[in-house]
Amino acid sequence: MPIDAAKAVAAEPRTGEIAWTSKDVQLYHLGVGAGIPATDPDELRYTLESRLHVLPSFATVAGSGSPGVISGLSMPGVEVDLAKVLHGGQSLTLHRPIPVQGTATATGRIAAVYDKGKAAVLVMRTEVADADGPLWTNDAQIFVRGEGGWGGDRGPSGRLEPPAGEPDRVVERSVREDQALLYRLSGDWNPLHADPEFAKVAGFERPILHGLCTYGITLKAVVDTLLGGDVTRVRSYVTRFAGVVYPGETLRIRMWRQEGAVRVAVSAVERDDAPVLADTIVEHA
Repeated sequence: MPIDAAKAVAAEPRTGEIAWTSKDVQLYHLGVGAGIPATDPDELRYTLESRLHVLPSFATVAGSGSPGVISGLSMPGVEVDLAKVLHGGQSLTLHRPIPVQGTATATGRIAAVYDKGKAAVLVMRTEVADADGPLWTNDAQIFVRGEGGWGGDRGPSGRLEPPAGEPDRVVERSVREDQALLYRLSGDWNPLHADPEFAKVAGFERPILHGLCTYGITLKAVVDTLLGGDVTRVRSYVTRFAGVVYPGETLRIRMWRQEGAVRVAVSAVERDDAPVLADTIVEHA
């Protein structure tokens, strides 16, 4: 069997040093649609170094050489075909605000392996800390098609009951034609997001937007709309990737206020509100 769950979970974590600067933060913010309008004071907090704050989802790309999804797929006990791999979900826990520049240690491991029958799910955890202590914890849920069925633990269900009632806020965000080309400069060089021929081989009519780019666009919308533009209020952020986005489309982001949290659903306007992000929660102070 390509995945040995016990061996994968027991493997020694991989540790690496990461570093980032204000330029990396600014590039990431541009990659998730910041800077429109360019002179808007609220947008300058994402683009101008003298006013800069850090959108917490930057944690998914910080250092870009940190132990991540691809390196995790080569951990002991894991031998899989990348063509069968799907990024199923992402969760982020902030231990304190992310500094505009810094160096840190990233430790990556496979925290769990679940048997979903027709697929295996790897939970790939990256914990990041600097000299002052823990900064954030990232969990990526990776589906590997065709690798389930060995009788292992099915794991928890990430499906939530739909939010009740009409959303408190609905905003739309346009995705630029070159959004994926810009976002990939933050470190995700998968040709699926840039090369039309590769995208066709993978079963898509054209290159698709990175799921983590949609993840960042959505968090920015929540922060700017319901959290008063204060990135330091975000405590955690979890989502399930429910569908793809093509550059040039429009995202419809629905938000429901809850006690200490915002429930979110994201869809693609031009494809009859096809689901994009589901089971999405931003917990906040």
